[in-house]
Amino acid sequence: MIDMFGLIASGRLVSTNWEQISPTNCVAELTDADSVNHIVIFLTGQTPFPEEMGGAVYFAWPDLTGGGAPAWHLLGHISNSKPSAIFRINKLKSGQAVIPNTFLGHKPVNHINALVGISVEPLTVLAGQTPAPEAEAINQSTFMQFSEKMLENMFNFAGSFAMQPGDMRMKQDEMYIPMSSLQQWYTNYQRRLQQNPNFWKS
Repeated sequence: MIDMFGLIASGRLVSTNWEQISPTNCVAELTDADSVNHIVIFLTGQTPFPEEMGGAVYFAWPDLTGGGAPAWHLLGHISNSKPSAIFRINKLKSGQAVIPNTFLGHKPVNHINALVGISVEPLTVLAGQTPAPEAEAINQSTFMQFSEKMLENMFNFAGSFAMQPGDMRMKQDEMYIPMSSLQQWYTNYQRRLQQNPNFWKS
């Protein structure tokens, strides 16, 4: 089972150091977890899940107040048809557990390390689970929707001040931009965003 999974913490090498703690559960320690914001869990390809089975992925942040049980949070799941997933963990580094500890009380070695757990479960069970909303990674489609809404809002806001030339009362300390220029910018930016959502990084 432990050869099935790989773990990537952003900015680090791939880790396959899993410890099997039951026939269906395994855990991996995430060292210096306070510096990690996202993790990727994936199938290595060595062994697939059994038919109609998948893996629920959990994240545990240690109890920093007194060495109690770590707080486990459901991140999501992977399966043969969804062999990898990226999860955001930076908002799960505090608070109480939202699910029972399914990993037999397994605790991190020290308080600076966290745990990632995988529980092999039927796909029908996984489909009925609700991951922690804070764990959802921002995907490209969400970013696209935000960017387009922001463009639309800015264009509509600026357009609400549009006036006919005869109605304008020029102020010496203000400059005016033709609506056609704003429309051209809006159209060009939207086109570039649709062609390459990451164009603004260059």
